[in-house]
Amino acid sequence: MSREALGALADTCLDRFRQPGFSATNAAMDGVSHQDRTPPVDPDVVLISSIEAITNILSVVCSMTGMGFAAVARVTDSRWTACAVRDQIDFGLKPGEELPLKTTLCDTVRGQGAPVVIDDVANDPVYANHDTPATYGLQSYISFPIVLADGEFFGTLCAIDPEPHIVSSPETLATFKLFSELIAFHLDAARELAKSQAALLDADEAAVLRDQFIAVLGHDLRNPLASIQAGAHLLKATPLNDRANRIVDQMQQSGSRMGRLIDDVLDFARGRLGGGVPLQLQAGAELHAVIEQVVQELRTAWPQRRITSDISLARPIACDPDRVAQLLSNLVANALAHGAEDGVVHVEARCVGERFELSVTNAGDPIPAQALPNLFKPFARPLKGEPQAGLGLGLYIASQIAEGHGGALSADSTPERTRFRFVMPA
Repeated sequence: MSREALGALADTCLDRFRQPGFSATNAAMDGVSHQDRTPPVDPDVVLISSIEAITNILSVVCSMTGMGFAAVARVTDSRWTACAVRDQIDFGLKPGEELPLKTTLCDTVRGQGAPVVIDDVANDPVYANHDTPATYGLQSYISFPIVLADGEFFGTLCAIDPEPHIVSSPETLATFKLFSELIAFHLDAARELAKSQAALLDADEAAVLRDQFIAVLGHDLRNPLASIQAGAHLLKATPLNDRANRIVDQMQQSGSRMGRLIDDVLDFARGRLGGGVPLQLQAGAELHAVIEQVVQELRTAWPQRRITSDISLARPIACDPDRVAQLLSNLVANALAHGAEDGVVHVEARCVGERFELSVTNAGDPIPAQALPNLFKPFARPLKGEPQAGLGLGLYIASQIAEGHGGALSADSTPERTRFRFVMPA
């Protein structure tokens, strides 16, 4: 049969048999022109279309065999769906369109799990009188199973032509086997990638919801806390006995601590949602007084500890002074909490060339080597087993403040001393 005759026969068969998409029926297609048939998007078609190598494989198949039509088909126990097509004979089948399963030899391939190969239908002892070649006017045919790594039969790599072709040569069979395995490999990889992307998307969405929840919670806690602090302040101004005064002092201290925790939570949420801790930079901040104030506040809060300072700043620094104060306060508080109780906490600030350096040093047990890489991660906890006040956000927020200034926060620890060092352009 000539290619022209095949085209005419194919049009007749396809008009009678083709089913567009998953839910369309032959009856629903009555009166619909060939050009108007737009099948729904098939996920298998989308998956196959994402594999660039398949276009080249189908081109090589047609070139190597001389056959005019090649396709990758999804074949199940009820459907035959074209997923990718190379059509040089105007067969008229497009990706996403279907043929009745029982009119195809791919159903035979699926049933026996082995290829079907026909050089010349007229002289083939098995398929000379088979319905499929007669229905579609085929004289040569080859179809290899595509089997995924888990053993699932996905479909076939097939080719047809209205003229006889030698497709049973060892070279052609080996090439088709290789191509079908290559397609299966790409399908497995594409499916795994899709699963990973879906899992990552779910994780990202969960992280965003978590951070939004933290931000809303931290914001909403401020109002009742402000009321408690205002009430404690009013009580403090009222004549009270000694026991009541002690209770009010505890209330104020607890309120201040809760305020710091809320600030940490909000800074954490802002950093995660907004790309970093927000800064209000000043072109020339006088940090000497800022650093001295932080040191004095901590001396007052820890009267039993010794805190020394060495500040040598010859010029103003371009920075957010409030955030630098917050960074220093977190570092000193960390040193007081984890350093030796009888040791000195030393604060040093200086300009070195074009850099501003701020360090906090304390004595005590060294930080375990396995803990150093995680120090600046949120919710980090000590490895020593002792309880820790706060949320474990102080060092994380300090590192975010450092990054926001274009600098870096580092830590090194030996048996002699532990030092946290902040360096930024001055």
